[in-house]
Amino acid sequence: MIKKIICCFGAVCLLLWSGVPAQAQENMPEPSVSAASAILIEAETGRVLFSKNAEEQRAMASTTKIMTALLTLEQEDREVAITADMIAVEGSSMGLRDGDRLTLHGLAAGMLSVSGNDAANAAAILIDGSLSAFADRMNRRAQELGLEHTHFVTPSGLDAEGHYTTASDLAALACAALENEAFRELTSSRQTSVSFLEPAETRTYQNHNKLLTMLDGCIGVKTGYTKQAGRCLVSAAEQNGIRLVAVTLYAPDDWNDHLAMMEYGFSRVKRFGTPETPFSGSLPVTGGITEEVPVYGEQETGAPLLTEEADRVVRRVELPRFLYAPVQEGGAVGRVTYWLDGDPLASFPLYAGGDVPCREMKPGFWEKIAAFFGWK
Repeated sequence: MIKKIICCFGAVCLLLWSGVPAQAQENMPEPSVSAASAILIEAETGRVLFSKNAEEQRAMASTTKIMTALLTLEQEDREVAITADMIAVEGSSMGLRDGDRLTLHGLAAGMLSVSGNDAANAAAILIDGSLSAFADRMNRRAQELGLEHTHFVTPSGLDAEGHYTTASDLAALACAALENEAFRELTSSRQTSVSFLEPAETRTYQNHNKLLTMLDGCIGVKTGYTKQAGRCLVSAAEQNGIRLVAVTLYAPDDWNDHLAMMEYGFSRVKRFGTPETPFSGSLPVTGGITEEVPVYGEQETGAPLLTEEADRVVRRVELPRFLYAPVQEGGAVGRVTYWLDGDPLASFPLYAGGDVPCREMKPGFWEKIAAFFGWK
């Protein structure tokens, strides 16, 4: 019975995958980009779809603020007061003034919308007391994230000796930052309003990231420019359940670089098909008050794959031949696993759909004799 279930579901699975549009734009050529360094990754798996000098260390300009804003948003939000020494920094600004009062999260909004250097420096000093102490915090987090070729010196991204990253590291940082809901909301907003407590007013900022209006599904992430770093850009977009992250460093034509990279990426990656309804079946039960128990699974979600890989995916239902009573409802009894070329892609548990208590054993002949005579 179980073998029939497995074979049946395997056949359905193959039919589903044969319908994935593997030929759509499979042969689209790699993009030609102006960037000195570039990378395009699929965020869920970290798979690299395109790269150019992605491990080369370079200045990163205001893409630095991805880390600064993330660390700021991870702090408990509180009201803060701005002093003149905190905002004594050149470059892009959210217009902070001595005596302003707002929140830490308001500073993060200023970093991610108009790339405020004043906001980055103020947050660093308010959180750790000095720019250097905050840089230490940034570097600790970089180590935690496995960014082995990144080192931070300034929270704003202004050029400094020893302040560098790689396109590869920056993509990994962006993926981590996008897992933060507050970060994701701010970086994907075309316009952000920040409430000030002193003076009591609301200031509205327009996001510098033009891709938010140029690219379907764009959810950020950060622009940057200095003379040494050139034009730097980190972007992310979601289409049809796929999230891609692109990075360019020293890219004279960065907007078009990212449009080309994203078009290429979305043509190459699809989420493989899964059954429209969750698994449903049953298993025999030994020693229970019933002879079988229903088995069910949750809705399965496909993993991102290159289009040419879709027809190589195998779906396997893994269940025992039978269960011993007692069986508890909701207990895991098996799995549905998807495999690609022998490697697991995704796995989903299967559960018992009811309780099956043990069957009471009727006394045998000798037990009855012992009971009749009162023997123990």
